[in-house]
Amino acid sequence: MTDDYLAINRRYWDSRAPVHAASQDFDLARFTVDPAALSDVVAFDRPRLGDLTGVRAVHLLCHIGTDTLSLSRLGAEVTGLDLSPTSLAEAQSLAAASGTAIEFVEADIYSAVEALGAGRFDLVYASVGTLRWLPDLPRWAAVVAALLAPGGRLFIRDTHPMVGVFEVVRGRPVATHPYFTTDEPVILEGGVYVETDEPLEQLTTHEWTHGLGDVVNALIAQGLAITSLEEHDSAPYEVLDGLMEPNPDWAGEFRVEELPEAWALSFTLQAVKP
Repeated sequence: MTDDYLAINRRYWDSRAPVHAASQDFDLARFTVDPAALSDVVAFDRPRLGDLTGVRAVHLLCHIGTDTLSLSRLGAEVTGLDLSPTSLAEAQSLAAASGTAIEFVEADIYSAVEALGAGRFDLVYASVGTLRWLPDLPRWAAVVAALLAPGGRLFIRDTHPMVGVFEVVRGRPVATHPYFTTDEPVILEGGVYVETDEPLEQLTTHEWTHGLGDVVNALIAQGLAITSLEEHDSAPYEVLDGLMEPNPDWAGEFRVEELPEAWALSFTLQAVKP
């Protein structure tokens, strides 16, 4: 496989980062006004993350840094990594405006060990929207294992692969994409997942689906011990456009309006390196 997908996806994220940073959906201003503010994603993860005081953490695919900053506010000594220089510039600006020292490193995820060093981290954190950008899941799991110090932990919350199968057609979910891992990417015309009046070029993205069993087995093959796996009926954005409502039980989360208990929309997986 060539690295063309990296250039294609980098172009997409470089174009979207300033739009995301300016949007009310990310609401960067609240992080500078309120020193205790957390992203909705990390607020949801917080009960499962536990005490992060002094924990050496790396946030893979950190984008514009709202989750990265939030981990720092929970006490972690955190490094953010992303392939998009424009995203990292926004992340660095946010950290500086918030008076927080965070290291940000530009690299694709498969180059993370070379960029950061092996065995450095107590926590590898991956927030929603990570796995779909990875063509090679076993290689990702090897990177995670190499980054972790002995006893270190992987924490990933991501969109459930079940929901990635569907697109909304005439107001109904229709199975359109594969569930199981395929060699060839799903090629999409990437829009934007925030409200904006900016005219945006429709840019192609290359994405991949990975079944939940493939995720678990890739980590097990690297010797990581799965310690928990939870499936959630909500996600931090409207993964099925037009079919969702705010989750009444959790601010910043959305669930399917009709029969919400039928849909696994996201999952949290934790694993430890012996």
